Amino acid sequence: MRFGFIDFLDTIIVGSVQHGQSGFETKLFTFISFLGSPKMDILWMLVIAFILWGFRYKVPAFFALFLIISGNVVAFLVKHIVARPRPSMHLAKDTGFSFPSGHVVGTFFVISVLWIIVAPMLKKESSVWIMRTALGIWLILVMVSRVYLNAHFPSDVIGGAFFAYTWLQICEYLYVRYAPELSERRVFIRSLY
Repeated sequence: MRFGFIDFLDTIIVGSVQHGQSGFETKLFTFISFLGSPKMDILWMLVIAFILWGFRYKVPAFFALFLIISGNVVAFLVKHIVARPRPSMHLAKDTGFSFPSGHVVGTFFVISVLWIIVAPMLKKESSVWIMRTALGIWLILVMVSRVYLNAHFPSDVIGGAFFAYTWLQICEYLYVRYAPELSERRVFIRSLY
């Protein structure tokens, strides 16, 4: 399936992002891409959940793990249903289909947990603002890295962010609906949320 306008936008954005590539930029974006990879996103979320659990935020810790696991499963299914090929000059180590970007989906979930659960715990409003600004910049850097490295089309990373946001909304609904019931279960007893 071809979408002329989306292909046109992809071409323009790729040309802008990849214009004047340098060895330093390639190394930088490769490192950013590694830190935002699906395996690292799962690791980050495990660390966040462990810390939340340790501070008695047990239900939010469970939510964080549920979000990353369920979101990755649904993204994997969507990726295989859509079956969009990667750009022709993609990195050899990147396999599978292009849409949605697993790097962006996982990074979006990690950022969402930090944004929604952790940032409000900070005492100073300026600290919240700094943290959220840094998180927004990090998401943009991961998105740009995937396009720069020719692992995804721009529409894959933008679509990945929209997909992740949609899944986050579904999970937030489930959290609001079921968190009170979960907090009464023995394993979640005395959870602060």
